[in-house]
Amino acid sequence: MKKIVTASTNPIVTKTITNACKNFSAFSCNIFGDTDSIISFINYELPDIKVIDYTSPTIRCDKILESIHEDSWLHYGGVISVCKDRDQARRLEDLKDENVLSILTIEEFAQNFSRLLRIIDQNQQFLYARGMQDIIGGREEGSFVCGNDPLDIRFYINFMVSYLYNTNRISSGDRKNLQMTLSELLTNAVEHGNLNISYQEKTEWLMNGNNIMDLIKQRAEDPKYKGRKIRINYSIHDRASAFRITDNGDGFDWRKMLESRASEDETHGRGISLTRSFVKKLAYNEKGNQVTFQIANQINSVNAVPGIMKPFDVLEYKDKQIVCRQDEMSNDLFFIVAGKYGVYVNLKLNTVLTPSDMFIGEMAFLLNDRRTATVMAIGNNCKLIKVPKTAFLSLIRKNPHYGIFLSKMLAQRLALQSQNAYVIQQKFDELQGMLQTAAERTR
Repeated sequence: MKKIVTASTNPIVTKTITNACKNFSAFSCNIFGDTDSIISFINYELPDIKVIDYTSPTIRCDKILESIHEDSWLHYGGVISVCKDRDQARRLEDLKDENVLSILTIEEFAQNFSRLLRIIDQNQQFLYARGMQDIIGGREEGSFVCGNDPLDIRFYINFMVSYLYNTNRISSGDRKNLQMTLSELLTNAVEHGNLNISYQEKTEWLMNGNNIMDLIKQRAEDPKYKGRKIRINYSIHDRASAFRITDNGDGFDWRKMLESRASEDETHGRGISLTRSFVKKLAYNEKGNQVTFQIANQINSVNAVPGIMKPFDVLEYKDKQIVCRQDEMSNDLFFIVAGKYGVYVNLKLNTVLTPSDMFIGEMAFLLNDRRTATVMAIGNNCKLIKVPKTAFLSLIRKNPHYGIFLSKMLAQRLALQSQNAYVIQQKFDELQGMLQTAAERTR
C-alpha cells in the first residue's frame, strides 16, 4: 500500500483526500495539522505522496519542503502543493521545485485530486523506482492518453521528468531542458493540434491582454474538439529515452513554421526551434500531428551522497582494483558514488553494480559474516564511500529513517529475486517437459 501524507488544517483539503482514498485501495491516508508531526512522519515513514497545503496558516510549508530537500535521496515520490489562488500558484511555479509534481489552487484541488490519484495509481512506476531501475529492468515502454486540460499535461510532464531524474538517467540541466521540450510540444499538440488554435488567433488573443488558458478552456468545450486526445508514448532504454506525441488534429506545416519562426523574437511560436537545440532526432510525420524525439541518458551517473555519509571520505579505485575479496572477514558498507563494479563468485562474473544499485557489501554488513563475493572496479572513474559498520549503526540510531530506507530497498531486491527465480524455474520446467516429449517421440 502506498502512503499519502497531508499537511493541512483546511477541511476542504482533508475531506477531498479522505474521500478520494476511499476509492483507491492502493493508497493509505495520514493527515497532520502541525509542522513537526508531518516532518517526523516524512522522515520515518517515507510516504510516496506529500500533500502540502499553503492555505493552512499554522503549517510551515517552507520548513516541510526544506526538510525534504535536506535529504532528497530518501524522499522519492512527489509533492502536490495546494494554494489559495492562482497568483500564489504562479509564485510557487517560479521556484521550479524539483520535488513538486503539481501545484493547484484550492478549487482545482477539490475538483481534480481524485483524477490525479487515478493517474498515480495507473502509473506507479514513475514514482516508486528511486535507484531501482537496473533491478527492475533496463527497458521500459508504455503510453499515456490525456485530454486537453493543461493540468493533466503538466502532471504527466512532471511525472516523466521526475522519474528520469530520480533514477539518475538525466542531470539537473537535462531535466530542465526535457521539461521545457515536453511542455512546448504538448502545448502545441493541445493548442494548434487538437483545438485548432491558429498562430494568428493566439497572437490576437494575447495582444488583447487575455489569458491563453481561457481560450483553451473555451475551445475544449466545443463539441467539435471535445473528444480529441493526446497520446504520449515513451521508450526508456539504458542509453537513451525516446518519446512520441500524437494529437487528433489535422496537422500543420511544420517546415514552414521552422523556417519562418526560428529566428524571430516573438511572444510565442519559437517552441519547435528551441526544442531542437535540446534533444536528439526531433522529427514530425508528414501530416504534422505526430512528433518524435530522443534524449541521451547518463551512463553510470554519479549518485547524490546521502547526508549521513558526507563525513566519510570518498575512495577512488582504478580499473581492476579489488574492493573486497570473497570469504574475507569484513562487514564495512560501501556506498557507490560513481563507476561500475564486477561481482565475482568463485571467480565467475555474477553481476555488475552501478550507482543505481547504491550499495556494495550490504549482506556481509547485515549478517556480520564473510564476504560472499569478490568485487572489482571496472574502468577508472570508480568512487566509493566506505562506512564502517559501527559508525553506520551509530548514525542510524540518530537517523532511523536511513535504516528504514535500506530495509525497504533490500526487501524490494529480495522480492524481485524471488520473482525472477520463480520465472526461471518455470522456464526450466517447460524446457524439461519439451525435452522429455521429444525423447518420447524418438523412441
